[in-house]
Amino acid sequence: MRDEARASSGLDPARGAPWRRPRGRRWPRFTAERTDRPAYAALDLGTNNCRLLVARPTREGFRVIDAFSRIIRLGEGVLASGRLSEAAIARALEALAVCRDKMRNRNVTRARLIATEACRAAENGPAFLARVTGEVGLELEVIDRATEAELAASGCTPLLDPAAEDAILFDIGGGSSELVRLGRSRWNGGGPPVPEIRGWASLPVGVVTLAERHGGIEIDRALPRYERRYVDGCWMTDAEISRVLDRLVVMDYDARVANPCIGSERADLVLAGCAILEAIRRAFPCRRLRVADRGLREGILVQLMREDGVWGSDSRLVVPGPEPGSPSRERDGVPRSEETRDP
Repeated sequence: MRDEARASSGLDPARGAPWRRPRGRRWPRFTAERTDRPAYAALDLGTNNCRLLVARPTREGFRVIDAFSRIIRLGEGVLASGRLSEAAIARALEALAVCRDKMRNRNVTRARLIATEACRAAENGPAFLARVTGEVGLELEVIDRATEAELAASGCTPLLDPAAEDAILFDIGGGSSELVRLGRSRWNGGGPPVPEIRGWASLPVGVVTLAERHGGIEIDRALPRYERRYVDGCWMTDAEISRVLDRLVVMDYDARVANPCIGSERADLVLAGCAILEAIRRAFPCRRLRVADRGLREGILVQLMREDGVWGSDSRLVVPGPEPGSPSRERDGVPRSEETRDP
């Protein structure tokens, strides 16, 4: 088993992008199973969650054929120590091994495997990535904040109101929160619409970092099942959002654990998320909001399929730098507009 875990993933550079070298990698075939459409995979290793989607393209988008999500709290304690803990690394390696096996079993031929804020911020992030390659056989790509905003926009564009001239997309994560200003998306001749990104900002504040800074509590109890179909794509008015936030603020910890949309693993994080949401609402007042239970993984799948010409013609997606003076303008003294990105 250890030899298998240390086996190389066999990934090599992908081919076929008309406007830039694809950032996903070719995945070897592990079974004799053949299908009429290739299988693609997107893996997002975040500060709080490890998530995987495996999908096959359809005429207007893609159909998910396998998925995985596990709360691993990779970034737990990074704010205080600057390092990924051994316990968090062990949780991540275990979850990533599950993802590797799922990709093999589904005969994935194209994949992009990304890591975000926890690996960007941790001193031992590069050593952790080397362990992932050596022990699990996966090569993770640490993306910058501009790419994170771009992928979130690509993944959520299908939920935008086509009549809207302007929209604010925000993605509250475990270690950072991204805000993207979007114009009216455009049809691309097939597949999901292409977002028009007018500006973006990334804040080094997420539910894990905020909860660790101001406190939380660990609780364990069995819960009712979360129903994604009732959440993804639903519209909420400003008044409805205020009522939900008011209810959450007065809930005790046991009540939060019992709520199937929160659960024991997020009970100490949800108020931090509420605080970030309220700050965004104050900065960008609007009459209604649409909820998306989707994001980076869907954006990865859309980009990989576009690069392979699944839906026909393609156009380059340009992500502008943030406005001068925005919180994400500089990180470690490097201007965001000059930060190195994958070609």
